Amino acid sequence: MTDTASDQTTGRRTVRVLVFAASLRRDSLNDRLATLAATVVAEKGGVVDRAAMIDFDCPSYDGDVESTGAIPAGAQRLHERLVTADAFIIASPEYNASLPGVLKNVIDWVSRVRPQPFNGRQGLLLSASPSMVGGNRGLWSLRVPLEHLGARVYPDMFSLAQAHQAFDVSGRIANATLQQRFESTIECFLDLVEAAKHYRALQKQWVEFLGEKPDAATDRVEHTPVEAT
Repeated sequence: MTDTASDQTTGRRTVRVLVFAASLRRDSLNDRLATLAATVVAEKGGVVDRAAMIDFDCPSYDGDVESTGAIPAGAQRLHERLVTADAFIIASPEYNASLPGVLKNVIDWVSRVRPQPFNGRQGLLLSASPSMVGGNRGLWSLRVPLEHLGARVYPDMFSLAQAHQAFDVSGRIANATLQQRFESTIECFLDLVEAAKHYRALQKQWVEFLGEKPDAATDRVEHTPVEAT
């Protein structure tokens, strides 16, 4: 499928979405939610790149290591898969009312690559938790570094509460209303990704420290040009 192709079932022009859960634990609740998201993306005409957090795990960020030009393999893999995707979906657990350290660490590493790949990419955040809030507080924390890096994080976030009891035997959400809301959220997100990719009208500029006095030590300015389609 090429960039100008469309899905014959949905009529959607091609969008490629990186999907992964930000948990190292196998078969975690968030991995199950990420698997369901990948299924829905495919059903709605998107192309899925399904990944696992273990693919991106890195040693703790160290500026001395970075100064040698060494970027850990996990961060390199995330960078490579982001630059080949039009959007990303992350299902992230909530650790102590915030995002997992393993995810924040790889975001920090990847942010040092120039041009950094979060800038201008559309993102959708999901969470699943046995709690009544579904891990939603962690997603608000996750928005901060992603939006700082220029990612266009979708306003709606899906948090599945009491997730340990929420899935049916087929891996879908047992409550039909919640399943429908989950699917419609992803479909609306894909509509936005499709429009942003194929019907661009604006150039986007990202300045890491917007409003500060220009200084060569801190300045990072990157442009996302309009591309003909």
